[in-house]
Amino acid sequence: MRIEGHFPDAGRATKGGSLPRASRNGENAVHVASDLSATSLSRVPGWKSGLDITCVLLSLPVWLPLMILLMLVTRIASPGPIFYRQERIGLGGRRFFIWKLRTMKLSAETQTHEHYFQELMRVDRPMTKLDAYGDPRLAPFGRILRASGLDELPQIFNVLRGEMSLVGPRPCTPNEFAHYEPWQRERVNGLPGLTGYWQVSGKNKTTFNQMIAMDLFYLKNMSVLLDLKIMFKTSGVMAGQVFESRPEAQCNHQDRRARPTAAPDRQGGSGRSPTTTISQA
Repeated sequence: MRIEGHFPDAGRATKGGSLPRASRNGENAVHVASDLSATSLSRVPGWKSGLDITCVLLSLPVWLPLMILLMLVTRIASPGPIFYRQERIGLGGRRFFIWKLRTMKLSAETQTHEHYFQELMRVDRPMTKLDAYGDPRLAPFGRILRASGLDELPQIFNVLRGEMSLVGPRPCTPNEFAHYEPWQRERVNGLPGLTGYWQVSGKNKTTFNQMIAMDLFYLKNMSVLLDLKIMFKTSGVMAGQVFESRPEAQCNHQDRRARPTAAPDRQGGSGRSPTTTISQA
């Protein structure tokens, strides 16, 4: 499998008001992965934690009341646990747990996500998410939370604990990581993030290889200005995702209804370990 993506010079990532764009050029992407391996970039720049803490504290009057409100809505809309804990892969391959607002019904199954995401890792097509309007697994109000990314808000506490950054590659599950090829594992050579270059550069319209390419580009070119630009773009992207139609996802769920129902996962309150759950967030 070859990685795809074109990576502009680091200077282009910090000039002007726009972010650099990925295009199809496998050779440049391979060079980025090689450079990261050569420099052993399993570290955190000194400025990153300071920027994260500053932004979290300055935005406290916004995100804390919002999270409390969403917790109340989650409890009222779907009786059961408010939060959902899931194991992920962090800096240098270390495991940690993230927290989300629960968005699925107590009886939700996740084998569909596992098989679907593993297929996306093998084929070259956009990573359309499965949580469309027709997804019967979603609790009331759950789709809005997932589409907007607001279900990830509790991970601010992972940022405060130093397990994540506000900006970085999204942390994958151990199940995903086990299927990565060696060059793909370079994306854990930096702190995982709440948002990132991929999230504001096409996200579900890109392929798995393009996502990896964007993450590797970010790790090589991260800077204070690039982080701030990604944060600034994130709010607009989140708003747009709420109204995004996903016909491909609806087709996937129509196909799934014809298959036997699998055992529920931890988000549904029973059965399976969260370490085997594939999440596309």
